[in-house]
Amino acid sequence: MGEERSNYVAPNRVPPGRLSFQSGHYNGFKLLNCRHGLVLIADKTRHHRFLVWDTITGDQYHLAIPALFDTEEVVLINGAVLRAAGDTHHFQVVCVATRRLDLHRRQAALACFYSSETGAWGNLISTPIPSDLDSQSNLHIYLFGITIMEAPAMLLGDSLYWTLTDDSSSILEFDLQRQSLAVIRMPEDVYKYEGHITVIRADSGGLGFLMLTDFTLQLWKRKIHFDGVASWGLEKTIELDKLLSLNPEKGSIMILGFAEENRMVFLGTFIGLFALQLHSLQFKKLSETKRKSHYHPFESVYTAALLFCGGILCNASELDKVFVSGI
Repeated sequence: MGEERSNYVAPNRVPPGRLSFQSGHYNGFKLLNCRHGLVLIADKTRHHRFLVWDTITGDQYHLAIPALFDTEEVVLINGAVLRAAGDTHHFQVVCVATRRLDLHRRQAALACFYSSETGAWGNLISTPIPSDLDSQSNLHIYLFGITIMEAPAMLLGDSLYWTLTDDSSSILEFDLQRQSLAVIRMPEDVYKYEGHITVIRADSGGLGFLMLTDFTLQLWKRKIHFDGVASWGLEKTIELDKLLSLNPEKGSIMILGFAEENRMVFLGTFIGLFALQLHSLQFKKLSETKRKSHYHPFESVYTAALLFCGGILCNASELDKVFVSGI
């Protein structure tokens, strides 16, 4: 990361250079997740390793990806980083992926949990991915497999969530306390493609997802009924072309990130990058960039601040305060 500019005053000020990652191999690194002052990076320069960067101390930790993830059957590894509640000295990493089971196109989701306190990965955890695929979809899944979307994981309570791509209509849940995986089905008619759907924290704190169709943003929420049966319900619809004064004839729009603690979604449009607070519907155009890459919120060093890869730091309660960090 290069030049940094900020109009923050203490204590919201980020020290110059604090968020500058020094490496001569930028093409060999892929940012996966940011949380609790930590950054998780896939380090391809060291043959499938994770790099955990503590932005507070500047320490870097290199972790070998579990051996069972380094096979031809495993598709697109993702991961998340966090600290246990009240623990400022140790960190945890969850590695997830999908895996082809056989030639009949059956697949499973895989996960493995790492704790810096023990310095070791735990046992491999697996769960099958249910699929209601037609014959045309079968060919796509046979060639490319169901994968975990590249969007960052969302932390809600004691669980991490990712969205699965294409025809699976599913959300992957990793329970940190139980060390277990589960697949949660979404409504079958959702538009479930990268950049058009993302898992979020709903208004009441429950599990939800955003779905973008053309210029309409829908907020769905999962409800657990008294008998334990879960269902999805549409909570809110936002017409983005009207709210952001966009002309649908001039281009498209994509979901590029979500700030879980501040419930803010980042939208890439043909006129630049916007931040939209889902509760108040306050928004701000953050930059003129038209690059369609993911933006990773960094919310927990000072809880009012956000960092994005690529990258922008803004105050969630005062959208007129913006920090810019070039990559």
